[in-house]
Amino acid sequence: MMDLIKDWRLHLLVLGVVLIAETIGTIRIEIGPGVIMLLPMLFAIVIGLLLFFTPLVKEEQSKHAEPIITLSVTLLIAKIGVTIGPGLADLIAAGPALLLQEVGNFGTIFLALPIAVLLFNMKREAIGMTHSVGREPNLGLIYDKYGFESPEGKGVTTVYIFGTVFGAMFYGLIAGFLASFTPLHPLSLAMAAGVGSGSMMAAAVGSLVGLYPELEPQIVAFAGASNLLTYSTGLFVSMFIALPMTEKLYTVFRKWKGGEGKE
Repeated sequence: MMDLIKDWRLHLLVLGVVLIAETIGTIRIEIGPGVIMLLPMLFAIVIGLLLFFTPLVKEEQSKHAEPIITLSVTLLIAKIGVTIGPGLADLIAAGPALLLQEVGNFGTIFLALPIAVLLFNMKREAIGMTHSVGREPNLGLIYDKYGFESPEGKGVTTVYIFGTVFGAMFYGLIAGFLASFTPLHPLSLAMAAGVGSGSMMAAAVGSLVGLYPELEPQIVAFAGASNLLTYSTGLFVSMFIALPMTEKLYTVFRKWKGGEGKE
């Protein structure tokens, strides 16, 4: 830990990346009814990835950066927990529709897990990748249960990075196209935008508000309540239902592939 604290090169690099990403800010690109939002987090990931292939980042910095990820996620989950309490009244007022939207998160298990194991012959990394949409609370859950360097930890980290890079783009576009070409109500799409990711929700809300500016307060309220509900209940659903279910289904699918179900 002392080596991590004394690693001035790592701290300066992180500070520089943050300053550059925040200076760039958010870039909004409108494509038809949809919108692509390039957020500072995306720029930070790209800059950090490019720096890894330069002499500025050595193996020492890479090793020291690993525990910082776990610490950062722990602080973020604590912040999420603090925000849950004041929002309980809004969640209750939103009604049962918001509660039922949590069921949709199981789609990652029933759709993605069999494809990952049966079609692509993936092993335990598939558990981390498919037990949820792989946002911040799920990172903390998998890291705590399996460890950062475990196959499950690498799987959830991969999905988190992929979602950060492409998730906001996809949500911004799909929300606009669904609102334009389907009979779905914009408020139902606003509820669907709350998957537990601030960047994805913001991109979807941006598209919906662009199409229905007169409903902006309702769209923001429903999306925010849905996102808060996913934050507050999603971790518990993943912990007690989704992750055990993914483990059991993974064992079944691995046996179908001729494995023992534990590798």
